[in-house]
Amino acid sequence: MNAIELAINMEKDAISFYKEAALKTGSPVGKKMFLSVTEDEKRHLEMLSQIFKGIDITTKESSPIENIKTIFEEMKDEMMAKVEAQTDELEAFRIAMQMEKEGKAFYEKAASDAETDKEKRLFERLVKEEQQHYDIFSNTFNFLNDTGNWFMWSEHSIVEG
Repeated sequence: MNAIELAINMEKDAISFYKEAALKTGSPVGKKMFLSVTEDEKRHLEMLSQIFKGIDITTKESSPIENIKTIFEEMKDEMMAKVEAQTDELEAFRIAMQMEKEGKAFYEKAASDAETDKEKRLFERLVKEEQQHYDIFSNTFNFLNDTGNWFMWSEHSIVEG
């Protein structure tokens, strides 16, 4: 399976996870974050699908490896069990941050191994967007975990004493 096919599978798995997490999240902020990133992942999937269609690969030539699992697929059951077990959304955000971190690493490698400039540019763009997703989830996690300090740091306040 080539990098684009793996990336397509990763994006499909991410969409599925984030949709499910949004349904299970009680926090309106968390729900919006998951739904927003779901839409980004759908856009990523569309871009990757368009690139894939433009590459001269036939199904026969690609010879996908049997039973290959993406990062998200391998961890989905474990991740959803953790989300269900929590009364708050913090674990879901921890998982999302890890997924985005691993997605970014995958795209960085794919960009360095890309065979065409078109693929390289797409993977580099996805690296940036995965980092932005990580930052969104991290910021939301920090807000939900420690609201008081989050406001202090987000406003760049100086504690005077």
